[in-house]
Amino acid sequence: MTAAHARFALVLLSCLWPALAIAQPARIGSKQFTESVILGEIARLAARDAGVPAVHERELGGTSILWQALRQGDIDAYPEYTGTLSHELLHDVPADADIATLRVRLKPLGIGITDSLGFDNTYAIGMRRDEAAQLGIERISDLRAHASLRFGFSNEFMDRGDGWPGLRRAYALPQTKVSGLDHALSYRAVASGAVDAIDLYSTDAEIPYYHLRVLRDDRHYFPRYQAVFLYRLALERDRPAFVAALRQLADRIDEQTMRAMNAAVKLDRRRDSAVAADFLGTHIEVGRRGLWQRLRQRSVEHVELVAISLGLALLLAIPLGIVAARRRRLGQLVIAASGVLQTVPSLAMFVFMIPLLGIGTWPAVAALFLYSLLPIVRNTHAGLVGIAPELIESAAALGLPPRVRLRRIELPLAMRSILAGIKTAAVINVGTATLAALIGAGGYGQPILTGIRLDSIPLILEGAIPAAVLALLVQGLFELVEKWLTPRGLRLQARQ
Repeated sequence: MTAAHARFALVLLSCLWPALAIAQPARIGSKQFTESVILGEIARLAARDAGVPAVHERELGGTSILWQALRQGDIDAYPEYTGTLSHELLHDVPADADIATLRVRLKPLGIGITDSLGFDNTYAIGMRRDEAAQLGIERISDLRAHASLRFGFSNEFMDRGDGWPGLRRAYALPQTKVSGLDHALSYRAVASGAVDAIDLYSTDAEIPYYHLRVLRDDRHYFPRYQAVFLYRLALERDRPAFVAALRQLADRIDEQTMRAMNAAVKLDRRRDSAVAADFLGTHIEVGRRGLWQRLRQRSVEHVELVAISLGLALLLAIPLGIVAARRRRLGQLVIAASGVLQTVPSLAMFVFMIPLLGIGTWPAVAALFLYSLLPIVRNTHAGLVGIAPELIESAAALGLPPRVRLRRIELPLAMRSILAGIKTAAVINVGTATLAALIGAGGYGQPILTGIRLDSIPLILEGAIPAAVLALLVQGLFELVEKWLTPRGLRLQARQ
């Protein structure tokens, strides 16, 4: 290619790039609670009505996941709250920063912010009305006189700067029985008496449903949490119609309307897309995928995650196991390093992948790949070092080169142990891959997350049962492979 051709290609690409970017749908994210999902659907339908194709990446987990995804360009917009921005994400702004101040602070990060959508969804602390009346608790300050009360706070609230640590200091609360729970499950916990107080979102539909008393924040600890949309500033140039659609949602949703929409989805079991369409006065796509269609899609997604990650692990783990068996000191280091990876909590491993690979399939594959290494490395090492020394000596006496000896003698003898490690890694991957839905990778974890959010046992089972069946199928498949690959003499020996 000549220099002139290269320049022409660059000019052509620069001309086509804006058109290619516009052809891609706008990506809207949402957190793992009902209100965020509804707002994500409202944004998607508003964009569609403005002529902008958009997709909604649902239930991507907590604040940090959405924030990283937005900054890296993996999503284009998502609903957020001003109090979260000032307390959790931006640490150099006043605690009560208004939207104008936040807009100035976000601009250098390449992020824009809409005006308030019209409602404030603040944190609050709630108890059952009967228990609060019996103990005479009306304010958060009143909790100081009841040190034995059990608190059940959402996992994110447990660690946030505007959550439990700051609340405990501000009110000098003495309680020590404090547990982290999924927010959707905390309502069941307080209703059943498993805990005495939980954190609330002020627009939650469950507050009146479970007959909860919202304790007065008498020291004004919680800031305002005005609902807004965050978006990438580049969209003002590339997709002005999408940004305009988001901005037009400002001041259109009051607190009562938002609470009613939450109730329609969470309590009345209506589809969030239908509730969003009713609010906008628009229509939704006709038809909904049936159970078997959803199951087929989730199965394909889940099997892809497991198969790709396990295949990549095989390419690295078996050679590492061979090296570990050949060189004992290096082997100890290899197995120890693989063991350290296995000790990292699953959710943390998925989150660690986001800065490197974004969200979606590939960060999930990377995390599952790392989890697959230890069982395969360890079993390959154990199978090789467990071979009787006299067999190795006999092979060497026959003059077989090391590579031939490895391929013809050692690996076949170690095959059962190696396959047991692969089988263990595969079964672990099937279960761990359900967490991949938190970073947008789909799979069986998606209906499980939605079922937890909506308190729907059928939805949870829609993901849990196929995952269990797939684990059993994988185990059975590898047992057949083990029988097929194990030399006949070793199979007969195992039967005796």
